[in-house]
Amino acid sequence: MSRYRDKVGHTIDFDPQRLAARLGGGEIAVCRIAGGQSNPTYFVEHGGRRMVLRKPPSGDTLPSAHAVDREYRIMAALRPTGFPVPEMILLEQDPEPIGTPFYLMERLEGRVFHDSALPGLSAADRRAMWRTTARTLARLHTTDWQAIGLGDFGRTGGYFARQVARWTRQWQLSQTREDANIEALSAWLAANIPPDEHTSIVHGDFRIGNIMFAPDTAEIAGVLDWELSTLGHPLADVAHLGTFWDFAPDELGGIAGLDHAAMGLPEREAFFDDYRAAGGFEAPVTAFHRAFALFRFAVIFEGIAARHRSGIAASPDAMRVGRLSAACAARAIGILSRDGI
Repeated sequence: MSRYRDKVGHTIDFDPQRLAARLGGGEIAVCRIAGGQSNPTYFVEHGGRRMVLRKPPSGDTLPSAHAVDREYRIMAALRPTGFPVPEMILLEQDPEPIGTPFYLMERLEGRVFHDSALPGLSAADRRAMWRTTARTLARLHTTDWQAIGLGDFGRTGGYFARQVARWTRQWQLSQTREDANIEALSAWLAANIPPDEHTSIVHGDFRIGNIMFAPDTAEIAGVLDWELSTLGHPLADVAHLGTFWDFAPDELGGIAGLDHAAMGLPEREAFFDDYRAAGGFEAPVTAFHRAFALFRFAVIFEGIAARHRSGIAASPDAMRVGRLSAACAARAIGILSRDGI
């Protein structure tokens, strides 16, 4: 496959001129955005408009992965409610123009922090931004998904059972090594599904790194990266964000081991309390939810390692991130062990 490069030398896996032709011709500028482990993302300037393009990686991918059409659909549905997402511009499901489906959305202005400790800010600013994050997650989970046309965006009830089965299959499809902890987690989680059947919109990867904050306030300009969104159980999102208290700063920008009080960072339970106070789901996050979140991360990281091995990883640090798979599985087993399970 031919490779193209943007003006700073980053690889582009499609021909920008073919994209320009799809948009009606004329001059186009395309720049690869650094970061991101799944769907390659690009800044695009065309016809006086600044946009962002998201597409699946080129090459073979796992079934149901990289669903850019679902990203487009849920953001298009949420935008009229006032929930902070970009304006959707174009969904192209025909792979002919650039080799894969893609969508275009408006380019927002703001600040993205890949480190959950929000470096360079005051303690007061960090505290305010984490509280805004809690309120925004609660707002998502209380959005009436039926009223905004997402009644068929996923199935109601049975979310965790389906998810455990899904990520077990993904492990079997992508594994590059043996891991007894992941096998044990898969079996234990399948046998201990909580009885609660509540359904809400689930982002699937709600974390600081997928939030754009306003340029100069604690407000959120946009929640990004909806690839894993569906209808599901709200505590999946809450527990997922909670894993960043388990990750060290050099592990996906976690906050484990930092002086939370001095830095203005909430403790995990304090964040959960802020979420519930803002109207979020009232039930507690249990050992099941925390172990499931780490199990899912373990499988996602293994998928990144598999893509690195096959040469289609979206990020240059894929090999390093892929090594976190075993660490996540071990931490999940530790949580279950500490809880006497």
